[in-house]
Amino acid sequence: MPLYTYRAIDSLHSCAECLDSLEQFQKMNEPPLAQCPSCKAPLVRIMHPVATVRDSSTSKTLSDDNLKKHGFKKLVNAGGGKFDEVV
Repeated sequence: MPLYTYRAIDSLHSCAECLDSLEQFQKMNEPPLAQCPSCKAPLVRIMHPVATVRDSSTSKTLSDDNLKKHGFKKLVNAGGGKFDEVV
């Protein structure tokens, strides 16, 4: 289950629990919380950026040595509709 973060919309009418932030485990198909479970203050869900990992494995995967090791052929366009076999 994802962990969602909520914050009170109005800082004057909120409790200590939702003033800074409130974290709640919810199913993805559940509607977002509309009010704080403690003080019933209106809440807004905070969206966080998703961490992505950039991997350079594609350059290793498509290297000439790796292609040759796995039995693939690499062809390079020589021009004029002809291709030269590199691996």
